[in-house]
Parts: sequence; structure tokens; C-alpha cells
Amino acid sequence: MAVSRSKAWSYAEEFLEVPRRSVPVTLRHGKTGVVLMHAGRVLTRCYPSRVGQWTARFMAQALGLDVPPQGESLTTAVSTGVLFRAISISSLDLRNTASYPILERMLEEAEFQRPAKNGHGL
Repeated sequence: MAVSRSKAWSYAEEFLEVPRRSVPVTLRHGKTGVVLMHAGRVLTRCYPSRVGQWTARFMAQALGLDVPPQGESLTTAVSTGVLFRAISISSLDLRNTASYPILERMLEEAEFQRPAKNGHGL
């Protein structure tokens, strides 16, 4: 049985209480949508609806990833700050245009908080 977003959020809130520099997370694309996991536990999910696909794409972008093809997964390590933003993005209702400025800001902050890929970061 799949873990609901609300049950996953309870675990995510508890997990995010302690700031960490590097947290390994897995983005898995299955039949029931896209799931973000840490140590085998679901942190959040995006359902396979049109809006869920949008939020999954933006959540992956916040993590510095692309959504993997169905049946596959990707792993990365991010700070809890980036993770907080990715999880928050997954719960936005993108049918409401008022959420667009919030989405834009969270994506900017997540990009700023991720280490530079070219090794020339601060």
C-alpha cells in the first residue's frame, strides 16, 4: 500500500527538525506517481495527475534533477534547506496562479543552496 502525502509529511517534518548539510534522497517514478524518499521512508509524493506531474518536475528541479522515467529512480544528496523547499513545492496547488510566485522563489532559493556543479562555488 502506498504512503499518503499526509503520512509522509509527518515523517518529513520530524526529519527536517535537525539541519543537515548532506542528506541522501531518492526520487522514484512509479505507477502511483513520483516519490521522494530518504533511507527507505517516503518524505513526499506527487500523484500521477497533470498537476502532480508538474509538481514532480519542479520538485526534481529544486533537487537539481530531472524526473526519472517511469520505473526508474535517481539518487542525490542535498541539504535539509533544499529538501524543505522540494517537499514544499510538492504540496503546492499549481492550478492556483497565486502559487506561481511562491514556486519561483522556492526554486531560486533551492538553486542558491545547492553546491555549484563546476566546483567554483563560494
